[in-house]
Amino acid sequence: MLLGLLALIVAAVFTGAALYVNVAEQPARLSLDDSGLLAEWKPAYKYGTAMQAPLALLGFVFGVLAWWQTSDQRSLVGAVVLALNWPYTFFVVMPTNRQILSTDSAGPNTRELVESWGILHAVRTLLGAISTIILLCASMRY
Repeated sequence: MLLGLLALIVAAVFTGAALYVNVAEQPARLSLDDSGLLAEWKPAYKYGTAMQAPLALLGFVFGVLAWWQTSDQRSLVGAVVLALNWPYTFFVVMPTNRQILSTDSAGPNTRELVESWGILHAVRTLLGAISTIILLCASMRY
């Protein structure tokens, strides 16, 4: 019971952080000039990764343990959906991340990359939201 609630909390925190990036941080950074946009994105990416990557892993672990404890497959499904952020980020988002990180002098291409990154990041938000809803449904059992 407690493990399922912990999985739900972690998934909700992950989702809230990801949503904040999409609805507040990304629009604010896009209002900057190209140099400011790049200067803001790089440290924000570093700190965001340090927060969100462990949350996805921790939520996955709690969800799997909740499934093991309760046999409620919704906990496992919610955990797996949250964990999908790892391969999605590594295989789909990371090439764009690397391009932005390797940019030394900002220009119009930088803005296009950051705009594309925002769209890619929205999928992470969606995965978190789906996971949160599934884990919420599983927690209603308790």
